[in-house]
Amino acid sequence: MEKWRWDRFFDALPFIWDGLLVTIQYTLLGSLVAYALGLVFAVIRRLRIPVVDQVLWAFIEFVRSTPLLVQIFVLYWVVRPELLGGLSVDAQRLVVGVTALGVHYACYTSEVFRAGIDAVPAAQWEAATALNLPRTRTWTDVILPQAVPRVLPALGNYTIAMFKEVPLLSSIVILDMVYQVKTEYAADTGGAGPEAWFAAGLTFLALSYPCSILVRKLERRVEKV
Repeated sequence: MEKWRWDRFFDALPFIWDGLLVTIQYTLLGSLVAYALGLVFAVIRRLRIPVVDQVLWAFIEFVRSTPLLVQIFVLYWVVRPELLGGLSVDAQRLVVGVTALGVHYACYTSEVFRAGIDAVPAAQWEAATALNLPRTRTWTDVILPQAVPRVLPALGNYTIAMFKEVPLLSSIVILDMVYQVKTEYAADTGGAGPEAWFAAGLTFLALSYPCSILVRKLERRVEKV
């Protein structure tokens, strides 16, 4: 059995750093899409528009019931050639990757937003009605300012989960940490040994664990409020 070599561990770090920047980029962009789209889904479902609500419910359940990896493949091999053919290959991968992450997690964050909206006391809705506020102002000035802070810890947890699932995008040649180790580092050294994979795993741990602690602190603060 080959001995552990720390030189391979340290040699992998520059490749992992390059991949880390890509991983963070997709996490941030995917989170923005997931939050915005999740909020839109939640508001639409709260309005209970006939047919629209049923179609949206079916879409959310479909996405939540299928693997993210399958969704990535469908977007890349089926949707991309039809809709994104005019873009560069890198731009196509960016759009597919961010869309896959964003839509997938939007179907989860929408339920988080719904819970936050439902937690707003009924008296707040009644007060807005008594003041004759337009529906748009009721949402933007009364309901959402109270609902969104309640759900921030849950959204933080989903962001951490997304960060750890970005490596699935390596399946469509997006240069995240896993792709860098599996392909770039392996090509440079003749193979990716356990040292390189350990370095990648340690990087995920070093970033996700402190973020989890911050989310728990935020959750306790929200509970006190």
